[in-house]
Amino acid sequence: MRITGGFWRQRQQVNQSVTLPLALAQCEQSGRLENFDRAAEVMRRRRAGEPTLQLEPRTIYPFDDTDAYKVLEGACSLLEQCPDPALAARLDGWIERIAAAQEPDGYLYTFRTMHPDSPSHEWCGHERWASDPVLSHELYNAGHLYEAGVAHFTATGERSLLDVCLRNAELLWREFGDGRHRLALGHAIVEMALIKLFRATRDDRWLKLARVFLDARGPRGPEYSQQHARVVDQRAAVGHAVRANYLYAAMTDVGALTGGRAYLDASAAIWENVVSKKLYLTGGVGALPANESYGAEYELPSAGYNETCATVSLMLWSERLFLQTGHARYMDVFERAAYNGLSSAVSIAGDRFFYTNPLAQDGAQANNHGHAGRAPWFGCACCPPNLLRTLASLSGYFYATSADSLYVNLYAESEGEAHVGETRIALRQNTEYPWRGQIRLRVTPSAPATFALRLRIPGWACGEPVPSDLYTYERRASSAVDSAPSTNGAPASWSLRVNEEPLTVPLHDGYAVIEREWHPGDVVDLNLRLPVQRVRGHERVEAVRHQVAFERGPIVYAAEQTDPHLPLAELRAPAECDVSPVERPELLSGLTTLRLQPPIGGSFELLPYFAWNNRGLAAMSVWLPE
Repeated sequence: MRITGGFWRQRQQVNQSVTLPLALAQCEQSGRLENFDRAAEVMRRRRAGEPTLQLEPRTIYPFDDTDAYKVLEGACSLLEQCPDPALAARLDGWIERIAAAQEPDGYLYTFRTMHPDSPSHEWCGHERWASDPVLSHELYNAGHLYEAGVAHFTATGERSLLDVCLRNAELLWREFGDGRHRLALGHAIVEMALIKLFRATRDDRWLKLARVFLDARGPRGPEYSQQHARVVDQRAAVGHAVRANYLYAAMTDVGALTGGRAYLDASAAIWENVVSKKLYLTGGVGALPANESYGAEYELPSAGYNETCATVSLMLWSERLFLQTGHARYMDVFERAAYNGLSSAVSIAGDRFFYTNPLAQDGAQANNHGHAGRAPWFGCACCPPNLLRTLASLSGYFYATSADSLYVNLYAESEGEAHVGETRIALRQNTEYPWRGQIRLRVTPSAPATFALRLRIPGWACGEPVPSDLYTYERRASSAVDSAPSTNGAPASWSLRVNEEPLTVPLHDGYAVIEREWHPGDVVDLNLRLPVQRVRGHERVEAVRHQVAFERGPIVYAAEQTDPHLPLAELRAPAECDVSPVERPELLSGLTTLRLQPPIGGSFELLPYFAWNNRGLAAMSVWLPE
């Protein structure tokens, strides 16, 4: 599937032309690639007669290897969509350097290999794996390596990096595959990555090994790394949000592929805990800067921490629950996170980044890992490469198939192909979503075929911002673009036409289901009204009491103080406030803003949350006092 225009095409083009070259250069200039060279040099020179040689790492953190792996993964996703011989050759050079740093038995962890006789960092234990349950990140590094290896193999058909992964996985199998050596990992992701390795090779050892690592957790340990209970007994999101979400995603994978109902039940229950008590309106999670962690129930401070990697991991987890259940609610949260929490993490120009994604900022505080506003890069650089790889692979989340159905989950100007059973189906979407709600889908099967087309009707289009009571639409604000507002709380309308004929169908698990015999050239028109909605938070979320937020379609809006004569602290949004969408093609590559006109005082403009801090540093807030 290829995104060919509109919002996501614009973001992917910038991701490819600006963010990728920047990320490649950062990995090369910062010393991250040199760490692999130094590890290889230590092994070579020790074999040649320098038995005590050790070299110091060029970077700060033992997980710095993963920045190279994530950039490589993102680049491979782009290669798959758009062949580029020069980029492919550059990646081959990276892979040679990575492979040279692998020890003969498959071990690959540069901070130990370049400094083998004593820890090069306080997080590295004296023995392999000894400190992984805490902070060494040895298996975290392996996980991102595997994901890069599978992405490279998928994009190119070459095994150079995949074979590096398999040598490392063989070592893990020898060490842990029989379950005798329990290792409760400090930072989950290798479990998900082992599933990808299993799907690429069909070697069921990797699926078994993922389960071994899951089952090693609990019954007692730190909540910070989700080791406080067996994974099948956990029911609430706790601890470091990125570690948590990667773990929960792996639980879904393993449960789905092994028939382990207990893993699936636990994952679904924890997701319910997040979306009903711990989710920001923008799709961000991980409210607290202390340990980058989930807070208590309804503990959602106005600013919020919301690490970019936590948003990415929530999207990965939600999509896996959709694949298991076929329910749209999971993709509703995916979409909210993608348009808001994820999109805010990189500037529209593609060259500055948020590590944290607050919902309020005073315009001065250096809350973004020491930066006020977006930063050109970070010493702890996990977030920009994670953003890069996610944007590069986004088209893979638009469609899904089952034995008799084609699911349409996301909307964008695009084209692609899918198979339902033995039928090949060409697909083309024409739309200006998310700014406009008209979506035309051309469905062209290779021959007439009967199957169900399932179109996701977003929760926001049915009067539900999130699939819980954590946020609700208070009333429908007036709009100069949409038709007259309906009564407070009434759901937004949507309609369907097939080959120009109106069609009424029921919703099933959040999808409008059209089951019929499809013929080449059939056209489906989905129309989603995009009223402006006033949002209110749950009464137990103290930070947003007596405040409202605004959204239109999947886009959350924010006030940004770009006018010094209109202090943000003085803005109010009373119930009588008139709100109108305004198309601004000249603003920041094209946006629809909201103009608020209170009954007393001058009007002011809200812009999409993702676009704040693209016009200089200024105070910002998603929530406004009534």
